[in-house]
Amino acid sequence: MILPAPPRHILMTADAVGGVWQYATDLAAALGANGHRVTLALVGPAPSPDQRARAQRIARVELVETGQPLDWLSAGPQPVECAARALAALAAERGVDLIHCNMPTLVGAADWPAPVAAITHGCVATWWQAARAEPLLSAFHWHRQMMAQGLAAADAVVAPTAAYGAIVRRTYRLPTAPLIVLNGRAPSRAPTPADPPLAAALTVGRLWDPVKNALRLDRVAARLDAPFLAAGALVGPHGERVALDHLDVLGQIDAQPLGALLARRPVFVSAARFEPFGLAVLEAAQAGCALVLSDIAPFRELWDGAALFVPADDEEAYAAAIRRLLADPAARAAKGAAALDRALRYTPAAAAVAMARVYDRLLAGRQEAAA
Repeated sequence: MILPAPPRHILMTADAVGGVWQYATDLAAALGANGHRVTLALVGPAPSPDQRARAQRIARVELVETGQPLDWLSAGPQPVECAARALAALAAERGVDLIHCNMPTLVGAADWPAPVAAITHGCVATWWQAARAEPLLSAFHWHRQMMAQGLAAADAVVAPTAAYGAIVRRTYRLPTAPLIVLNGRAPSRAPTPADPPLAAALTVGRLWDPVKNALRLDRVAARLDAPFLAAGALVGPHGERVALDHLDVLGQIDAQPLGALLARRPVFVSAARFEPFGLAVLEAAQAGCALVLSDIAPFRELWDGAALFVPADDEEAYAAAIRRLLADPAARAAKGAAALDRALRYTPAAAAVAMARVYDRLLAGRQEAAA
């Protein structure tokens, strides 16, 4: 008889700036529901009141706001090295069984008291390859070096898609491919009969980020007669900006109003040139939105057969796909149903089960090494 693994105490790093917050809180909630304890160690800027309240409501999860910096907002390695040592000390103080590190640059910069899984959601070097034509600037070489050291030092490396795992392996010359644990997302809310379909397109994300291709979608919007809404920040943390003339910009909106908007099932569009997973796409699919996506490998891996795919830089192809779906309610509903059905694969519960297997493997390896 095989006995189930006992509950674990996990220190999980997170930040409140982007999708890692959604990933970490959803996964921590699912792990807590399975009996595990999670110390959620926040790095980077403070969470919003809504984010803090959400984390504090999760059973068996303790939010610790460490005040330590986020790597990609740091000017050099020293603050990240200090953060690694502080987090390792926190892990030792709390007596955790495992470290789930969503910031792999930390892993090689400290002596950790327990096995470490490094989860790579994106990094400066892989982002740069998609965003810029020139080689990585020397000012960011420290980050690439810390990523390489962290991935090499980790007891396991995990990526959210095989396509992104292949990019990471190639970029950092890893001897083996990362383990693949698909992300999950807790749906905001299910559509109801009171949510009439919205005859519009919608994109969601960091509009300032060039890999999200908002400028291209702005030109697509100029080709459409229907509204094309865009939710997300126009200004990045380093002062990056984008000026949009044709998209109907909603700005950064909270989860509740975004969920209400998605429940009206606009045609959801992503023209991203780089996306390790794409939680915004998943959230739209969970609401039953028809998907029009750039034809990049991670999106194909996740949504092939459940979305319309468009060459990432073909503006007329985006416009034609949106027009076709808005003009044909039956086809739009069918594509939305296909996206919703596929989204059922990508849940926090499934991610928690898969990550628990990784944790068990790491602990078994540590015990064998000690024997």
